[in-house]
Amino acid sequence: MAADRKVPDTPAPSTGYSHAAKTVVQETALRVQEMHGAIAGSCFDILRRLPLISGPARLVRGAHDTIAAGVYGAIRHGSGGLLAAAALVEKRATGFAPGKPPGRLASGVRGALNGAFGDYLAASNNLLAIRMAMCANGAALALDAASLQAAFPDAGKRLCVFIHGLGCDEHSWEIKDPASDIHFGRQLHADFACSAVYLRYNSGLPIATNGGQLAGLLEDVLAAWPQPDCELLIIGHSMGGLLALAACEQAAERALYWPQATRMLICLGSPLLGSPVERLGHLTTAALNLAKITAPLGTIAGTRSQGVKDLRHGPGAPQNAAAHARIAFRFLGASLSDDKGHPLGKFLGDGLVTPDSATAHAIDGDVQSASLGKLGHMRLLKDRRVYRQVKEWVSAIEDGAAEKRAAVDP
Repeated sequence: MAADRKVPDTPAPSTGYSHAAKTVVQETALRVQEMHGAIAGSCFDILRRLPLISGPARLVRGAHDTIAAGVYGAIRHGSGGLLAAAALVEKRATGFAPGKPPGRLASGVRGALNGAFGDYLAASNNLLAIRMAMCANGAALALDAASLQAAFPDAGKRLCVFIHGLGCDEHSWEIKDPASDIHFGRQLHADFACSAVYLRYNSGLPIATNGGQLAGLLEDVLAAWPQPDCELLIIGHSMGGLLALAACEQAAERALYWPQATRMLICLGSPLLGSPVERLGHLTTAALNLAKITAPLGTIAGTRSQGVKDLRHGPGAPQNAAAHARIAFRFLGASLSDDKGHPLGKFLGDGLVTPDSATAHAIDGDVQSASLGKLGHMRLLKDRRVYRQVKEWVSAIEDGAAEKRAAVDP
């Protein structure tokens, strides 16, 4: 049955791009001012220790500090007028307005901003903060039986939910060149009569938060799906796979139904052991914070979203065995190298995630892994070799189910 939860009322959202840009300008100016102050302070401290110069140095520093404060204050506050004017044309320029889905370009920009600063956008009730939704044809779906029947008049008993990665949106599964790319959703429909829906979410929020929201949303989708006893397939790319794993854990804790209907969860390039890029970012931030002069840069680096920071270590060991009891798990990793076993290929991985991180797991049960060479992280979304592997996994599950039905009813 559907999850019984009420969406809390929220105040009217603030302006979007202009507000976000103003915040960036002001915060960056403040950090630059702090660095300027640290450098100037070090120089003046040296001058204060020199005989005959300490007195004039104090006077010069006072004048310097007053002028610098005025200049940086003008930069911070002066940006408000220009960006406030930009707010007047923002909706028309971006193609985004409340109640109307954004265009492809605007949607991509929003996805990237949410990946970098999504937790801040959500906390400040910014217009650009993405609210989680199931989508089809670029628009959010109303999760009631009548709306889903209208959106999927040929709905069958198989449903696939696609979950994008960090800084992306539901359009990331679309293709540009049919000659070299393959649209996973359309091909799954052709091969397995599987309807496709696409998750849209704020990838800057903590993975646990998004996982909890996804768990409830999947319950609502299955409860309202036009065909009863629907079978669910989930395919997550990068962070999307981690969200799906988190949703499984939370669904088990809340005794939700949808994991019982889920036949398979496929993770494409998901950093199960964490992303080396985020670990490097964490080390860089820590190093910058060691010195007073570079600490403002460390502050800037530290403002990346919690969703990004969550990628440092990966999901860790499963906490609830019941979350994985009925589901077949499949993990696919990739390497930029032709030889996926080459040491350099293992080190670079697909450019963002190493093959070991993408295929390692601590899940008991029906689990399989595979790796592909000469493949980048974003190519995992539309590469024909990836789809062949997905088709092979899904076909095997279909064949196994058919054998079980034949054994029960010969």
